[in-house]
Amino acid sequence: MVEPHPRGVLFVCLGNICRSPTVEAVARAEFARAGLDVPVASCGTGDWHVGQGADARAVHAARFAGYDLSPHRARQLEAEDFSRYRMVLGMDGSNMADLRRACPEALHSRLGLFLDMTGAAPPSDLPDPYNGTDEDFEHVVVLARRGVRGLIRMLQNGTKAEP
Repeated sequence: MVEPHPRGVLFVCLGNICRSPTVEAVARAEFARAGLDVPVASCGTGDWHVGQGADARAVHAARFAGYDLSPHRARQLEAEDFSRYRMVLGMDGSNMADLRRACPEALHSRLGLFLDMTGAAPPSDLPDPYNGTDEDFEHVVVLARRGVRGLIRMLQNGTKAEP
């Protein structure tokens, strides 16, 4: 069933242990600071990490920046997510391809690439730090903040954010 007035933003990456939970935590905190009552969640297109907590390196990088990923538990994208959320934002082009394949055509307008939608590009893709260094995880937090700031402007103004 398609929600008549869906709310919220769903952030989607591959395994839901690095990028999307980081963006979710940043969005939750920054939306609250901005006075926005917008539900946020995250998930992955794959099922490898379902039920697991966020990657320890993501937890550390987020904690250092003032965000808490400790309650996070990975989950996989569900068909109902497309009708449940106003926006479903992929972290990179590969995630977007998976989302377009899984999403009913009538709901494609709800899909977007996180950094593009928020006017925070470049880069358009939020790089996957999983096989990288601690600095790569820290960079994800920086890009998440930039993207979330753009998303806040977009939600407050009702338009696409400008960089």
